[in-house]
Amino acid sequence: MSRIFDALQRSGVEQAGVEYPDVVSVITEILEAPGPEVQPTESKTGDTLDLPPSRAQVQELPIETVTQKPTIHELAEFPALQVSVTNTSRLVFFTEPDSLAAEKFRFLGVRLRQIQQSRSLKKILVTSTIPEEGKSFVSANLAGVLAKRKQRVLLIEGDLRRPTLGQQFGLGRLAGLGEWLLGDRRKIANIYRLDGPEFWLMPAGAPPANPLELMQSGSLSQLLAQLSTMFDWIIVDSPPLLPLADTTVWARLTDGTLLVAREGKSQKAMLQKGLETLKKSDLLGVVLNGCSSTHHDYYQRYAPNGKYVL
Repeated sequence: MSRIFDALQRSGVEQAGVEYPDVVSVITEILEAPGPEVQPTESKTGDTLDLPPSRAQVQELPIETVTQKPTIHELAEFPALQVSVTNTSRLVFFTEPDSLAAEKFRFLGVRLRQIQQSRSLKKILVTSTIPEEGKSFVSANLAGVLAKRKQRVLLIEGDLRRPTLGQQFGLGRLAGLGEWLLGDRRKIANIYRLDGPEFWLMPAGAPPANPLELMQSGSLSQLLAQLSTMFDWIIVDSPPLLPLADTTVWARLTDGTLLVAREGKSQKAMLQKGLETLKKSDLLGVVLNGCSSTHHDYYQRYAPNGKYVL
C-alpha cells in the first residue's frame, strides 16, 4: 500500500490549486497476492507491501469454472435495453478498447480471476473514501471487461443517494433497487440486460427517503443470495466510505472490496482513515485512478491496433 501513498504524496493533493489528471489516462491496480506461500509484510506505519504476480503467472491462469448457471428462462425475463455510450461516458472498455486504460482494466480482471482460484469471490464491492474518486467509473468498466469472458455479470448501483450509472449508459431514470426494496420483494425485478456491453444492470432507481433503513431490513441479504445463483460476478458500486454508513452494510454482504483512490484528488490522511473502516481480510486491493505512468509511451507503441506513436 505504500506505493499508493507515495503516488498520492507526489501528486501534491493537499496543495490548493492543483489540476487533476485525466481520469482515463492510466489506471494502476495493486492487489494483494493471496495464498499461504506469500504473506504481505507490514511496515511500522501499518502500510502493506503489495506483491503483484509475474507475467508468467498471468499467462498461465486457467479460465474459472462456474458451479451453477441460471436457466435461459430466468435471465430472459429481464428486459433488454440499448445503451447510448459516448466518449464523455468514460466507458473505455466500450469506446476505447485499445487504450492503456482499457488494458489496465483487463489486467484487473485477470488479477480478480486469479484470486478467485484460491478463495470464494463472486460479489465485489467497489467503493472510495470520498466522492469523485472514480468508483462508478471503475465499477462500470470492470463489469464490462469481466463480461467479455462470456460470463454473466451483474452491475448493481448500490449508491441509493446519488446514482449516476444510468446517465453513463444513456438510460435515464429507471426503476431499480430502491423501488424493489419498497415494493413486492417476492420476485426479483428491475434488472436490465444492456445490449452492447453485454452485462446486466440493476440501477439504484429513485432515491428513497430512508436508504440505510431499507438496506438493513434483511431483504438486501436475501436478494444477493438469490442473485449469486444466477450470475458469475456481481459488482456493487457503493457510496463512499466517509461519512456514510451505507458501505458498511454492503461490505458485510459481499466477498471482497476494491478501494478506489484518485491521484490529484485523494488525500493521504483521508485514504488512511477509509482503510481503517475496512476489515483487512475484506480488502482485495486499491485501484489508483488517473495515475501518471512512465510506461505510457511504451504501451502506445505496442498497442493492439499496431499503430506506432511517437
